[in-house]
Amino acid sequence: QVQLVESGGGLVQPGGSLTLSCAASGTIPNIHTISWHRQAPGMERELVANITDGGATNYADSVKGRFTISEDLGKRTYLRINGVKPEDTAVYYCKANEFVWVGGELRDYYYWGQGTQVTVSS
Repeated sequence: QVQLVESGGGLVQPGGSLTLSCAASGTIPNIHTISWHRQAPGMERELVANITDGGATNYADSVKGRFTISEDLGKRTYLRINGVKPEDTAVYYCKANEFVWVGGELRDYYYWGQGTQVTVSS
């Protein structure tokens, strides 16, 4: 199993920057993808960026050029947000996917962190 703890959220002014952090623990070697999602009030949770264990990254069109996902060797994953906009206000969640062999079958399990609130306001 994997446990995830997000941090770094808070109140930020429009145009500012912040970095969210996701610390993973547990069966880290099995993790193949870590992603960041966000959920604004009254909206569905959406994917904003992900990074594979090979270092490949993917971004939602709405955040390309402003968001950067990265990770360190300790499997801490970061989401850098530049030029924040009011529409970036949301709870940001970290998600980890891991492959697990169960009864001879390879399964893809996923885990969520508890989320961190980002509020963009002047």
